[in-house]
Amino acid sequence: MSSSHAHHDHPDHEGHEHHGHDHAHGHHGHAHAPANFDRAFAIGIALNAAFVAIEAFYGWKVNSLALLADAGHNLSDVAGLVLAWAGAAAGRLRPDARHTYGFKRASILAAFANALLLLVAMGSLAWEAIDRLQSPQPTQGLTIIVVAAIGIVVNSVTALLFMRGGSDLNLRGAFLHMAADALVSAGVVVAGVLTLTWGWSWTDPVASLLIAVVIVIGTWGLLRQSLHLMVDGVPSHVKLVEVRECLQALPGVAQVHDLHVWAMGTSEVALTAHLVMPDGPADDGFLAAATERLRERFGIAHVTLQSSRKPLMAACGG
Repeated sequence: MSSSHAHHDHPDHEGHEHHGHDHAHGHHGHAHAPANFDRAFAIGIALNAAFVAIEAFYGWKVNSLALLADAGHNLSDVAGLVLAWAGAAAGRLRPDARHTYGFKRASILAAFANALLLLVAMGSLAWEAIDRLQSPQPTQGLTIIVVAAIGIVVNSVTALLFMRGGSDLNLRGAFLHMAADALVSAGVVVAGVLTLTWGWSWTDPVASLLIAVVIVIGTWGLLRQSLHLMVDGVPSHVKLVEVRECLQALPGVAQVHDLHVWAMGTSEVALTAHLVMPDGPADDGFLAAATERLRERFGIAHVTLQSSRKPLMAACGG
């Protein structure tokens, strides 16, 4: 994989590039993820698409808003999984002359679209629930309980498939989407039990409304974080002050200028910096050591360092 992730040469960063070793080493943690998650995506999409059809049919048959809303949300989950899969697949495409980074950022876009899709789905669910509260309609509690219970199983199984995706924002988005849907189904079961036991028709829309609020709160972080990465924000696990201090502490470094850290995708971070080294430019050993330190401490696998005896620009920012 290292050759396909060749150095990100900026026109103004013609300085010291580093070795293929660093790239290969940096990608090692992701080497096995694609195949495993391809299978997870395929299983998740198939399970959820089948369940949407079942749930929508019974929701329509017994006139349950909670079931229909859950089916609609499940449909948004299918779309979300397709988006996340497309993002992950695009991120594995090889760079070319027109896209020198490849398409890694597609995974960030997929995470953002997934969060947006979930928020829109919950907005429409809340709107319908408020409308239904004003004119409650009778439903069949037992059917609701059985169908929604199947939903808990389907969504929990799918969520577990993506549990290992932890640090990848795109896979975390897929996990959150499915875990949220399991919660929706659990709420629908509770509403069904109350309807069956007490005949309270208002529990159906109230459950839908509460679920929508909980999911919007949970999704907000994903939306904010993916939007932050889309505009080249520093990933949340990286503290820029600490990165600067780390570079500043390297032997021979007098100043650190033009330091930039950004996400190439949902699981890879890049850095460029200009090091002022009065006693002479960096050699291969220095660059290899600096690169390894940045990778170990901050998980930054794509490092481009440029060194010179004096600052290259009069007012070198960053």
